Amino acid sequence: MGEYSGAFVAFDVAKAKHAIAVAEAGRTGEVRFLGEVENTPARIERTIKKLAARYGRLQVCFEAGPTGYGLYRQTRELGHDCLVVAPALIPKRAGERVKTNRRDAVTLARLHRAGELTGVWVPDPVHEAIRDLVRAREAAMEDVRRKRQQLLSFLLRHGRIYTGGGHWTLAHRRWLARQAFGHPAQQIVFQEAVDVIEDTAQRLRRLDEQLAVIVPTWSLAPLVQAYQAMRGASFLVAVTFAAEIGDISRFDTPRQLMSFLGLVPSERSTGDTVRRHGLTLAGNRRARRALIEAAWTYRYPARVSATLRARLEGLPKAVRDIAWKGQVRLCARYRRLSAAGKKLPVVVAAIAREMAAFLWAIGREVVPV
Repeated sequence: MGEYSGAFVAFDVAKAKHAIAVAEAGRTGEVRFLGEVENTPARIERTIKKLAARYGRLQVCFEAGPTGYGLYRQTRELGHDCLVVAPALIPKRAGERVKTNRRDAVTLARLHRAGELTGVWVPDPVHEAIRDLVRAREAAMEDVRRKRQQLLSFLLRHGRIYTGGGHWTLAHRRWLARQAFGHPAQQIVFQEAVDVIEDTAQRLRRLDEQLAVIVPTWSLAPLVQAYQAMRGASFLVAVTFAAEIGDISRFDTPRQLMSFLGLVPSERSTGDTVRRHGLTLAGNRRARRALIEAAWTYRYPARVSATLRARLEGLPKAVRDIAWKGQVRLCARYRRLSAAGKKLPVVVAAIAREMAAFLWAIGREVVPV
């Protein structure tokens, strides 16, 4: 290897070809662009082996994106380190106005050598598969909501307003079945919308059934069960939280988890002036939304309902104690913040933030299988 003792390799990944740059070790090491390589396992393996023959052990990095984690796993299998970079945390110069694949690759290699890049947590293939299923279920739920809203908007345009209570109840469905329109085109539009809603609802039910079957075989199944000890953490909330957060032990403190979820205030302070603003809303939005939905349940007094009692059966006492302590504190905090005149979204966000801390504590008590 001569004078070389390792190198920092950066891939600017894309669908067809990856741009590659290398930064040699040391502050004075050369940083140069190597060209592009086709996005195929064989060509990537050949490129990595060629670089390893010259530099020895490689430190590889690339931005997280739509290409997934295939490059990460292939690099690790070849015996080299790999960092999947969080795109939002890449340092950028304010004056730069030119962006190309070549410049991005060179910049990544230089920053990787300087230790200025922040990596994301990479799930194993099984965890990634469960997360894909959870996200498919969320997409199906959003599709049902969107299709229902489209039908209600169509009915509103034609003066068809249901006044018998909530929408999508059995009574509402009977009311929909009685609707008739004078023009055949409008009747077709109405019936197609009803059929599409039924199809998307069936898809949602199928995905719910698959989650109920597959999750118990997952290594994080004990963690999902333990999360459900918290009030508001239904099966879907617990699965979403576990799938999106993954290894809870990677967060040393609850505050780190809160920051990852974007549930901490943003801040722009200078000198003696401290200015705090709204939530950062950074990090994982799916897990954050699940906690926000769960936080609404704490507007009621603390109690163990029959549903919650069933979820507590078989759980360790330490987990049950954390869950009850959390419920008592969060219910009281909800009342206190509401009485202080805080806006409802602010109150719910505060509850969701503290709920994340209790889930962190529960995760520390349970060991995945």
